[in-house]
Amino acid sequence: MEKKVIEELIAFGLSRQEASIYVELIKHGKMTGYELSKETGISRSNVYAAVAELVTKGACYLEEGESAKYIPVDVEIFLKNRINSLKEKADFIIKHKPAEVAAADGYITIKGSVNIKNKVKQMLEGTEKRIYLLASSTIINNFQEELENLAAKKIKIVIVSDGFEMKGAKIYKTKIEENQIRFIADSSFVLTGQFTGSVEDKCLYSGQENLVSVMKEYLKNKIFLIENNL
Repeated sequence: MEKKVIEELIAFGLSRQEASIYVELIKHGKMTGYELSKETGISRSNVYAAVAELVTKGACYLEEGESAKYIPVDVEIFLKNRINSLKEKADFIIKHKPAEVAAADGYITIKGSVNIKNKVKQMLEGTEKRIYLLASSTIINNFQEELENLAAKKIKIVIVSDGFEMKGAKIYKTKIEENQIRFIADSSFVLTGQFTGSVEDKCLYSGQENLVSVMKEYLKNKIFLIENNL
């Protein structure tokens, strides 16, 4: 679990060494550079460089004295401060971003489960009329909150799955090809491909009318077979 915490701290702008040292500080409360080096196995020169960065990044304080000690900032406070700082930077970027050129409505490959998940959520949040979604319940569970928000807005939701349940959605139960997702938003955008949770996952996203039509026909035929027990 500690390794996972270190990995997640890296996402908040810490290097691996900085995250490892910060975790040790959290565990012990107050430590010297020598003690940190002994506990982490990181050389003292690298420890001092890392804690200097941690002080700069707001993850710990320096207590000066006969022997300098480092005190961790409470992890919740540190994370909240980092989030607030990123929010301020995001607001600035959005406000001052260059003028956008209209994107061509082509075929886009989205790679990696995290990026695919984010794209599906973006599509769901932007849906105004209806969605059609074919996937296993394991995959659909990733989007439970967004689907419930759509249902609350009375947006039409049609789901073809192997056991997913949700009020406000028309659900067709059938055996689903494992790790596959087929998704249409507002009869205008399609996302289709593999979703296993791997960085190697790939999905095709497009607003091309011909692909949308093909996918709609595929789902229409799938639902027809389910309804007629074929």
